[in-house]
Amino acid sequence: MPAPVFRTLEGHAPYEETVTAMAAHAAAIRTGSAGEEVWLLEHHSVLTGGTSSKPADLVNPGGIPVHQTGRGGQWTWHGPGQRVAYVMLDLQRRNPDVRAYVHALEGWIIDTLGSFGIDGQRRDGHPGIWVDGEGRMDKVAAIGVRISRWVTWHGIAVNLDPAMDGFEAIIPCGVRDGGVTSLRRLGLNIDMATLDAALTESFAAHFPEPDDG
Repeated sequence: MPAPVFRTLEGHAPYEETVTAMAAHAAAIRTGSAGEEVWLLEHHSVLTGGTSSKPADLVNPGGIPVHQTGRGGQWTWHGPGQRVAYVMLDLQRRNPDVRAYVHALEGWIIDTLGSFGIDGQRRDGHPGIWVDGEGRMDKVAAIGVRISRWVTWHGIAVNLDPAMDGFEAIIPCGVRDGGVTSLRRLGLNIDMATLDAALTESFAAHFPEPDDG
């Protein structure tokens, strides 16, 4: 099977329609009628609640659309300036281990940020990638996955330069002792294409092609 195809979706992708298309592609991977893909995109402003989301953590959505979705995790915000990567891989063919998959996603983000001199870190008990803030840990990238019969979908979100007020509508990922930041707030002045190139370059080290022989 060839390496996963990276596709960049232009514009601001509508959330529900994109998730529906992603589910269909994941199903096609399971039947062998489609290959593995990674979709790079930005959404319209939207709040999404994962399978562990709590109503009390949806603080003040205002006019932002709200969607319950089937990925793991709690509340997060997606919108312009944030790079979402939806990762659709066949773990049955690769490594059917959920923890190893999430660890690989974390490593992928950490290496991508490291290529720009940013020290991304794991934080025990709190998914996503974090950086040292002013006396606290701030999240710069979120992870929320779904695995259906060992095919992955949903994925990661890296805050490049979004309007951060979307996060004020929620308790992001249920974490009350940390904040949310962006690469721009960390002093990194790059565009989305540069971030995409780094994500693409770092991917194979964490998701090497399996030996099907």
